[in-house]
Amino acid sequence: MLKITLTPRWQAGKSLPGTAAHVIDTSLLIQLLAHIESLGSIASAGRAMHLSYRHVWGLLREAEEVFGAMLIVKRPGQGTRLSDLANALLQADRRIHARLAPTLESLASEIETEIRKALPAAQAALRLFASHGFAVESLLALMRSQDFPVEVRYRNSTEALAALANDECDLAGFHVPLGEFEREALGQYMAWLSPEHMLIELATRRQGLFVAQGNPKDISGLSDLVRSDVRFVNRQGGSGTRMLLELMLKKEGLPAHGINGFETAEFTHAAVAAYIAGGMADVGFGVETAAARFGLHFIPLATERYFFAVKNKALALPTVITAIGLLQSETFLSAVSGLQGYDASAAGRVTSVEEAFPAA
Repeated sequence: MLKITLTPRWQAGKSLPGTAAHVIDTSLLIQLLAHIESLGSIASAGRAMHLSYRHVWGLLREAEEVFGAMLIVKRPGQGTRLSDLANALLQADRRIHARLAPTLESLASEIETEIRKALPAAQAALRLFASHGFAVESLLALMRSQDFPVEVRYRNSTEALAALANDECDLAGFHVPLGEFEREALGQYMAWLSPEHMLIELATRRQGLFVAQGNPKDISGLSDLVRSDVRFVNRQGGSGTRMLLELMLKKEGLPAHGINGFETAEFTHAAVAAYIAGGMADVGFGVETAAARFGLHFIPLATERYFFAVKNKALALPTVITAIGLLQSETFLSAVSGLQGYDASAAGRVTSVEEAFPAA
């Protein structure tokens, strides 16, 4: 099956007056630094990457010349550690991937679709619109491992449901908090849901605050967000996560305009976590898995359910039937069980809107 992949790639360089710029591709350098970080020595990192010791040192020296600072610090008898500069480069690369990877994946899917249309006897693809999330990511990885054609567009919950109503997709992902905010959150989606829709369960997940390990600002809840010494990073307007946060702030009587950084927005949970891990903010709001992946402390505040909405008539489509089977598979359940804060025990269960939300 045709598979198009787009990945972030960045360069760094410097120039002096009257000379050509000295530019390096950071891809290999970042891989090397990550291996040194995990293995604790340059020699071990080189062996893991199948590079000679001389090549590794040449790469490090060239990068140090460009940046004008050391990348590694030798500790007699204790191996090698990364310098502050090297750690900053790794954080920058993680932030780049966290912010751009979903956008590039969506673009790659669009390109795949256009090319597939030009191929003879092209297999029909499942059209899936959803916000970027770790369980969705696991499902897409499983689909691609089985050569199952899928056309993915990363959209917020409202955009995805609107696309479903307009027959632009087969499955539309959206998430609704459990408990006191369920009715109000669901009310913002009901304009797009009707009796002709069914819901396919994906997972439940925990949402909460991200802070640096050790919680240096001693943040315990939403009331700390309005402190003058706290910097916040938000999700983009229209996202379900930002909507949930705004509902919670409203209940607590906390003004959004009183939060330093409330309009600073990232487009994924991972990008929020990377922003905090890089020291550019003190706290953010998102799913627990993102906090765990970036080594952050997590303060749980809410649990929500994630669904795929589908039109009744589409349940008979072979692509939708296959997708439900993959959701119910042991492979998918095993993948999601490794995501901190997620529970996919009901994945693949099909219900009506009324059954899922009897009090709505």
